[in-house]
Amino acid sequence: MPRSSRRSRRPPRRAAQPPAPVAGRGPVPKTRDELDAMAAAGDVLAACLEMLAEEAREGVSTLELDAAAEEFIRARGGVPSFKGYHGFPGSICPSVNEQVVHAIPGPYRLRSGDILSIDAGVTLVGWVADSARTLPIGAVTAEAARLIMVTEAALERGIAACRLGARVGDIGHAVQAEVEAAGFSVVRSLVGHGVGRSMHEEPQVPNFGQAGSGPALEEGVVVAIEPMVNAGGHEVVMAPDGWTISTKDGSLSAHSEHTVAVTAAGPRVLTLGRRTPAAAAAS
Repeated sequence: MPRSSRRSRRPPRRAAQPPAPVAGRGPVPKTRDELDAMAAAGDVLAACLEMLAEEAREGVSTLELDAAAEEFIRARGGVPSFKGYHGFPGSICPSVNEQVVHAIPGPYRLRSGDILSIDAGVTLVGWVADSARTLPIGAVTAEAARLIMVTEAALERGIAACRLGARVGDIGHAVQAEVEAAGFSVVRSLVGHGVGRSMHEEPQVPNFGQAGSGPALEEGVVVAIEPMVNAGGHEVVMAPDGWTISTKDGSLSAHSEHTVAVTAAGPRVLTLGRRTPAAAAAS
């Protein structure tokens, strides 16, 4: 779940925004054992998103997907991190088409041609994992398919930049370069964030920026890297529900996210899941 950038204007309602960072409190590096605990939460989350990808099809409501996610997570000993967070009513954020993030699950039934961004979090034994992916529903337009592909590529570029000795600005610069080269735009008023015992920790991780700028990435720091990419302009608006954020111009938006740890061996993606070969290699 993205957090509001310090650069953004004050939103219409505070309920949808994560708490402000505590002054003077920087990123808290995690130990190897703590990273393993976060990866266990990430395993549950990755499996949940795989299940939702199979369930998300024409005619299924976003509320039905939310119920399936909560049941899946709790059956594996986890807690849906989003449910009740500052009053959020769902276990997932199912954002459709022009909706960027934070959509509330409801009666809307998916239609062929939609794109569905599912953002979810799992808390397991006190540790949080956060991840998102965007799915095509049935046959989508060429632009929608390319938007999803570019968003995933931007995430991969951001992960590759998440290395010991690099800086937060290197992540944002990598994401921005990939997105803008494709003719799309990154949302600037919402950012990625640190993750750990809490869903939103320092540092903030914008999807744009100058290489070599920002806080240094130390060993054990964990961040949620989450490109939010619009087919049109980067401006967004909030719905009257105080949660759902959509593109201002009505263009499509896609969202892709992983929880990533900085290690001496390179970035360790904690939300890939056990069945993914790359996850085993990284650990």
